[in-house]
Amino acid sequence: MKGIGAISKADAISYGCTGPTARASGVSCDIRKLYPYEVYGDVTFDEVLETSGDCFGRYLVRLKEMRQSLSIVEQLIDNIPEGEFQAKTKAVLKLPKGEFYSRIETARGEFGVYIVSEGGMTPYRIKFRSPGFSNLSALDHMARGHKIGDLVAIMGSLDLVIPDIDR
Repeated sequence: MKGIGAISKADAISYGCTGPTARASGVSCDIRKLYPYEVYGDVTFDEVLETSGDCFGRYLVRLKEMRQSLSIVEQLIDNIPEGEFQAKTKAVLKLPKGEFYSRIETARGEFGVYIVSEGGMTPYRIKFRSPGFSNLSALDHMARGHKIGDLVAIMGSLDLVIPDIDR
């Protein structure tokens, strides 16, 4: 895995890579750190960065991020409110008129949602940006000069979910 499917920091940014794929190339892009949402501003965790940009670097980022996730859970576990979750959420949401974009950090990278609403309960337009699509766009670049068998490691380290890419 070392030296296989490497992508530089500049190329990862150019291809729009996010999540562990970008952080393995040294790109600081963790939405939870850069633009804290929900309770992420109240917890302490490290953004995991590697610099090799290869399959092994992506593996190390994911491994270290699991440890960071455990740390986050340990900090929050005692503050979970009691009661049923469904009782605390609205069954129907009325969308305000206008455009809305929000993003969150998923295990695979940045997930964005773009909504255009005319003020009803059904949006006029909704678009999802999954991290797999932009990460997959760099596959040709990562695979150049490697053997066909290396594609297994490269694609595995991208952690692709093909139906997610087809949005």
